[in-house]
Amino acid sequence: MPDPIYLDHHATTPLDPRVLEAMLPWLRDEFGNAASRTHVYGWRAEAAVEQAREEIAAAIGAREPREIVFTSGATESDNLALKGLLRARSGRARELVISAVEHPAVADSAAALAAEGFETRVLPVAESGLVDPEALPELLGEATGLVSVIWAQSEIGVVQPVAELAKRCRERGVPFHSDAAQAVGKLPVHVEREGIDLLSFSAHKVYGPKGVGALYVRRGRPLLRLEPLLHGGGHEWGLRSGSLPVPLIVGFAAALRIAEAERDAEAARLLALRQRLLGRLRARLPGVRVNGDLERRLPGNLNLSIEGVHGDALVAGCAGLALSTGSACASARPEPSPVLRALGLPAERVREAFRIGLGRGTREGDVDVAAELLAATAERLRAERAASPPAGPPASLPASRIRE
Repeated sequence: MPDPIYLDHHATTPLDPRVLEAMLPWLRDEFGNAASRTHVYGWRAEAAVEQAREEIAAAIGAREPREIVFTSGATESDNLALKGLLRARSGRARELVISAVEHPAVADSAAALAAEGFETRVLPVAESGLVDPEALPELLGEATGLVSVIWAQSEIGVVQPVAELAKRCRERGVPFHSDAAQAVGKLPVHVEREGIDLLSFSAHKVYGPKGVGALYVRRGRPLLRLEPLLHGGGHEWGLRSGSLPVPLIVGFAAALRIAEAERDAEAARLLALRQRLLGRLRARLPGVRVNGDLERRLPGNLNLSIEGVHGDALVAGCAGLALSTGSACASARPEPSPVLRALGLPAERVREAFRIGLGRGTREGDVDVAAELLAATAERLRAERAASPPAGPPASLPASRIRE
């Protein structure tokens, strides 16, 4: 059987051949350690890393390359941002504010900090999935050490007003962090202009290699001091020890360079494909509902619920499509997605949810096939449900907890 049409670009993206080409010399011939200062192999590796650091800093609007700290990915960056900053400030700042729709890398880090005595306050969202910047100041106090709000939500694709949030934090002297794994390379991101203090992002969301990411840490006054998670060598100015993966870093820079150059044209193309797909589904099926704001949204994202059709059954029934559901399970008992629950949606609509992530390889023909297959599968499942109503709650497929 042919491979299914890939419509899960929020989970990961395929490596762009141009990125692989940039990486190959550093995978094959240039094997030096960037921390080796006594010979040419190390010098060349260090030069490649620093050039990549400059390009990545420029791509997000950082003031200087030293504000980029390389990590293994956005999950590690989130952990370093939250745990590193709050532990370093623990004597006077014991509170963290996060939104109700954070990725588990932030939400679970907050839970881990709670076990250390830190308190988390949650900024709610409307049914649109958007936070209200006007509500943020009410949660800020003398003990607030950090605010963290995701830039673009990986499940529903909603884009938060991070510049407005950062402004309110700056007015109160509170550092602001954003998980921008889904935003960098897809949306205009300029940390200096938007007043961001810390920013997490990753290569594999922008057609780069897996295993490398970065944390932007604003330099200057007031000084941001982070306690490192890893010790052993003092790499990355003591913030992240470990030999740098030179081929991955080179690929990271190449991927961002391509993404930035093609960003506007690709966003327009994906938006047109998204509208085509949604239009065809709605023309064929009644009860197709979009979860989250449709305007302030990543151009390639759709999170949908089809009335009367459970998302896990729909995804399982569409063997020709690579999709993901909007729910997660820790056991055999279905647990509605925390993100969709935060929107205040009915439990049934949450269980009906599934996510479509369009990307660089998606074409009109893929969208048309997907619309037809989704509609036909939904019609079949509706008919089966009408003929034999389930006696209990629907079964659920296990879902991965990997970062998306």
